[in-house]
Amino acid sequence: MVDIRSAQKLAWENKLAKGFNTTDVPLEFCLLSGEVAEAFDAWRKGRAQVAEELADTAIFLLGLAEMIGADLQEAVQAKLAANEVRAYRRLPNGVLGKGGAAAPPADPPT
Repeated sequence: MVDIRSAQKLAWENKLAKGFNTTDVPLEFCLLSGEVAEAFDAWRKGRAQVAEELADTAIFLLGLAEMIGADLQEAVQAKLAANEVRAYRRLPNGVLGKGGAAAPPADPPT
C-alpha cells in the first residue's frame, strides 16, 4: 500500500522522468481541472474507466502538491480531523453550511 506522502514523491519522480510540467503552477491547476472533467464525463457516461480517470486526477493533484511544496498527507490528516469535529447547519434552502450549531429538527406534522 502506498501512503499519500510516498505517492506524492512517486508522482513527482514520474513528472521529472517524463519531462512533464514541473514549474508552471497555473498550468498544472488547469490540467488538474481537465482531469477532473474527464473523470466526471466517464462517470456520467457510465464508462468502465472511471477509477482510472480518478487515478489520473489524484496523480495530478499529488504532483501539484509536490510542485508547490505542500505535504498533502499532513494536510489531509489535519483536514479530516477538523472535519470530524466541525458542525454543519442546514440552510433555509436545504444545503448544509459550515459553522454554527445544526439547525433544530423541524416540528413534526400535527
